[in-house]
Amino acid sequence: MTLAAAIRNLPAIPLLGALVSLAAALIIGAAFDGRGPDLSVLPDTVAVPLATPVWVQRHEVTIDEWNACAADGACARALTWQRHQDPATTPATRINQPEAVAYAAWISQKTNHPFRLPTSAEWDAIAADVVDRAKNPLFTQPELDWASAYLIGERKTRALKASGAFSVSPDGIADLDGSVWEWTSDCYVGGGGPVTSDRCPAFWVGGEHLAAIPYLERDPARGGCAVGQPPAHLGLRLVSDRAPPEG
Repeated sequence: MTLAAAIRNLPAIPLLGALVSLAAALIIGAAFDGRGPDLSVLPDTVAVPLATPVWVQRHEVTIDEWNACAADGACARALTWQRHQDPATTPATRINQPEAVAYAAWISQKTNHPFRLPTSAEWDAIAADVVDRAKNPLFTQPELDWASAYLIGERKTRALKASGAFSVSPDGIADLDGSVWEWTSDCYVGGGGPVTSDRCPAFWVGGEHLAAIPYLERDPARGGCAVGQPPAHLGLRLVSDRAPPEG
């Protein structure tokens, strides 16, 4: 029996019949059309009790996770990896800020759950137990955080390592002090006046030290840094303002 025929045979109770018909059409149509949330790509998150709780991705987005977005046509390019690397556990890098935003939008659409980049204040709070800014007392300006870290901080490797190779925070968030700096949503304008987000020239990234990176930069070690010592690698980690559904 076709869907249309099944609907015609529903009980003739005008309002109830209309509601049931509409629900049946939506549910069956969504099933046949492949719509609905795809929880197979849902990020693994943990709740972090900030002033307003956020759910934070445990690990940085990996190459495999990024390439799923590229295969779906939502991310502009697929990433490659070296022979000794496992794309399932190697962080996705060489990503600029608009690309990171596009990935967050894709995940949100696929899972029907809102994900975004963290603000720089959120990133600092999430990383406070493993990236201690109090150990960098030489300068108070955020723009000089890199100089304090360079002069008195413990030097870590700049090599790209697999997920979980660095520290894990008490909340269960891995690699905040690793060799990948993570894009935030906060604009850096230097001494200029306020700008809208679509005209922002550079954004803060979170890592061993704060840095501001031009928004189209993918490889700061080669292309430079708006403020501070260039980070080793650029990647991303997503957050959500609501508890994600069970995967």
